[in-house]
Amino acid sequence: MGLAEKFGLGSQPVSIDWDLTPSDTFAMFESWGGKNQERIRNNSELHYYFYIDNWSSPARLCLMERGVKHAKILAHIVCPQDMLKKCVARQGKDMRDQSYAIDDGIKQWLLEKIIESEDSSRIELVDNSVPQEEMETGLPKKGDPLPALKKISLRAAGTVLTEQEATELAAQHNFYDSQNNPKGRFVNALVDNGEGLTVTDQATGIMWERGGCDLTTIRNAQKYVEQLNRERFAGFSDWRLPTMEEAFSLLEPKVNEKGVHLHPCFSKEQPFIFLADQRKPGGYWFMDFKQGTPFWASGTIPGGFGRVCRSA
Repeated sequence: MGLAEKFGLGSQPVSIDWDLTPSDTFAMFESWGGKNQERIRNNSELHYYFYIDNWSSPARLCLMERGVKHAKILAHIVCPQDMLKKCVARQGKDMRDQSYAIDDGIKQWLLEKIIESEDSSRIELVDNSVPQEEMETGLPKKGDPLPALKKISLRAAGTVLTEQEATELAAQHNFYDSQNNPKGRFVNALVDNGEGLTVTDQATGIMWERGGCDLTTIRNAQKYVEQLNRERFAGFSDWRLPTMEEAFSLLEPKVNEKGVHLHPCFSKEQPFIFLADQRKPGGYWFMDFKQGTPFWASGTIPGGFGRVCRSA
């Protein structure tokens, strides 16, 4: 029985990266540069590694599949608890992170009992089936009466922002920012435009795409905007990437059931998006809907997701 079959992956090729650790994956997949400056260059590249989950008791030995767009546990491995406890103890407990790399002893045990064995009784597969994303808005429809609200006008043209300027933006309109304005709370007035594609925020006068484009480079994100305008997406041809202020206006203080700081009418498939703003002295700004804060990075390798807006 091959590895893929053992772990419920069919005929998909699987190779265990024995040197990969949880801390390495954060650098490789979140910061675009891991050990030896290794970078993940496309959204189809997958890595497989074992680690110890010590967040709850008893600790669990897990097999992780990690890609740019996802991290999912494929299986729990029934491993002697004393081996796991000793491995964790040697690394020292860190209350901020309870995910631990395996040691040589666990590696050898895995090779003997799991990888090279025909006995799969120690493998507990995890159900990773994904339910269809709920996209019902529950919002007022276009033309429905709305309560009185305070309207604001936001910058619509891209600019160049320093890191200091970016940290100060949220407070200007009481926008939520998990890092720099965690008590912020801007009240939107989203309206369902009825075509299943967009909503309009009456508080800002901005029409938003509810979905967006897949992980891509800044150049391809700009091409995506051009394509939507050529095709008159939702009946309009003046779509653009949002500015930082406009993206801030969407942030909700609480993470919704989809795992993002957004109203649930928006898709979770664009967890961080390109903004129209560039960073001084270099790079591009993004809004991270999972973390509830902006960040900057290069516009490549591979970049970010896209969600467009327009002034309604």
